[in-house]
Amino acid sequence: QVQLVESGGGLVQAGGSLRLSCAASERTFSSRTMGWFRQAPGKEREFVAAIRRSGDRSYYADSAKDRFTISRDNAKNTVYLQMNSLKPEDTAVYYCAAGMCIFESTCSVVERYGYWGQGTQVTVSE
Repeated sequence: QVQLVESGGGLVQAGGSLRLSCAASERTFSSRTMGWFRQAPGKEREFVAAIRRSGDRSYYADSAKDRFTISRDNAKNTVYLQMNSLKPEDTAVYYCAAGMCIFESTCSVVERYGYWGQGTQVTVSE
């Protein structure tokens, strides 16, 4: 059983930055693709970013490109999401997920991830 614990959420003004972290309990962390998703009230969970197990490739939703950066430290079993130039529409609960996928077309799909964290709230004010 993989346990994922997110941290780093909070309240920030538009234009500000936050760095989310997700710590995994599993020793095989380095064998899994890690993803970040988000869910705003009344909306479906949506893909934000993913990074392959070795960190050689990362994928982003159009809304995240040029503003967010996903990275991972396999030695620390941790994945990060650096979010810059935040907008009010980025407000959501952000979830970390662990899965097994390789290509962008599959790594952006919720169903490809078998393990999820509890989520961390990100609120961006005007």
